[in-house]
Amino acid sequence: MKYWTFRMFHDRISFQISVKWLLITLSMSLLLLLLFLLGLSAGSKWIPLTEVAQQLMGYIDTHSFTVETLRLPRILLAILVGASLGVAGLILQTIVRNPLASPDIIGITSGASLGAVSFITFGTGIISMQFLPFAAIAGGLVTSLLIYIISWNKGVTPIRLVLIGIGLSAILKSGITFMLVFSDAVVTTKAYIWLTGSLYAANWSDVSAMSLWILTPLPILLIWGRSMNVTALGDEVAINAGIRVQLQRFVFLMCSVVLAGTAAAYAGGIEFVGLMAPHIAKRLATKSFIGLIPITALIGASLVLIADIIARTMFLPLDIPAGVFTAAIGAPFFIYVLFYNRNR
Repeated sequence: MKYWTFRMFHDRISFQISVKWLLITLSMSLLLLLLFLLGLSAGSKWIPLTEVAQQLMGYIDTHSFTVETLRLPRILLAILVGASLGVAGLILQTIVRNPLASPDIIGITSGASLGAVSFITFGTGIISMQFLPFAAIAGGLVTSLLIYIISWNKGVTPIRLVLIGIGLSAILKSGITFMLVFSDAVVTTKAYIWLTGSLYAANWSDVSAMSLWILTPLPILLIWGRSMNVTALGDEVAINAGIRVQLQRFVFLMCSVVLAGTAAAYAGGIEFVGLMAPHIAKRLATKSFIGLIPITALIGASLVLIADIIARTMFLPLDIPAGVFTAAIGAPFFIYVLFYNRNR
């Protein structure tokens, strides 16, 4: 198989591209493009794909409000959310070396959800709802730091990180349920819709703000990404290779928190994307961490976009939260992964 090797910034960033990787990436990009056009076309009012293309290129102005104001921001936000969750899951599965790890399973999403529900419960009518994303990201950050501190015992091992994360996630979900039970009906309904995971009422400010958040970890992933392949072989091998394992694990955990917390902030508790996307990517392409990042992002984006298209078109005039459909697919997938790895 032919490879092309790329080295930049005095070998600080280096990676290989194979023909197979290139074909898979192009195929997934084409699939995402088709879903993008389908999402702009589908809705309570179906618009022909030719007219969608003409509207985007500025040849017509017939569907300006529907395409550019209502549907395009929602679709772009779905792509950003799916890509963020997919890469966040890939990071967690790599640093803890556990195929069942994902932001929603080890507690990061639960922390972000608790932060958001607390904001909705106690801040509605007092603080502007535009600060909701900050509450969700802060909740995810505090939870991840708490998991890391409790897991620390002369270092952090992957198994402790996972087990403590699962236990803390259960406690946080209990706290969320407690607040929902004692809140009034309006607040509970608003919080429940957010928890389910919905892209309803997405706007351009959400898209631009989330784009800035998810670009923050990108330099770290590119510069340190190649060392993740060595860490996957075990801590002893990585330490002997000169890698500062504990620092690397902490930094990449924070990258995962930023990605997953941002996704939860702008779209709510969309689950199982961080579990499914890395597994599908690994089956299709390379095992290299850097090589998996773009493919995982494309798959995660496609999964959320498919779920959102189904959610807003299959049950008209209802607009079902997209998280309902990612959970419907993800729960059986989780059982499959658990069964597949039962003897490992």
